Amino acid sequence: MPRKLRSRHARLGKAELSLAPLIDTALTLLIIFMVAAPMINRNAIKVTLPDGSAKEAEQTKQELVVHVDKAGTIFFEDKKMTLDQLLVRLKKTVEVGKQQTVFVLGDKSGLYGDVIKIVDQIKVVGGIEYVALAMQSPAKA
Repeated sequence: MPRKLRSRHARLGKAELSLAPLIDTALTLLIIFMVAAPMINRNAIKVTLPDGSAKEAEQTKQELVVHVDKAGTIFFEDKKMTLDQLLVRLKKTVEVGKQQTVFVLGDKSGLYGDVIKIVDQIKVVGGIEYVALAMQSPAKA
């Protein structure tokens, strides 16, 4: 009896598992996540900028950007924070000996006083040369 079992196993051979469908699925998911990740991050903070016609220098690099939504909530580096937390974070972020510009993107539906209060407090932080209020050009609207 053991002889019959052995001969049947010998005839069947070893089973092989094809990895091609698994690799195709993994690569497809990787591409989907690579395309979707920037879109998710881009829509994290909703701020509608006020319209304006003044032209800023094209070479201005927006390194430090503070968002203020219509409810007056402050976001810096995609993180929600209070004004005190923002000031501490800016002090840590600003490079020593280098004057930097902070761009404040305030929602046009928000309270003007909230944005001005934030701008006023940011100006006190050492190493910040200029605080710019961002606006939307009519061509992009």
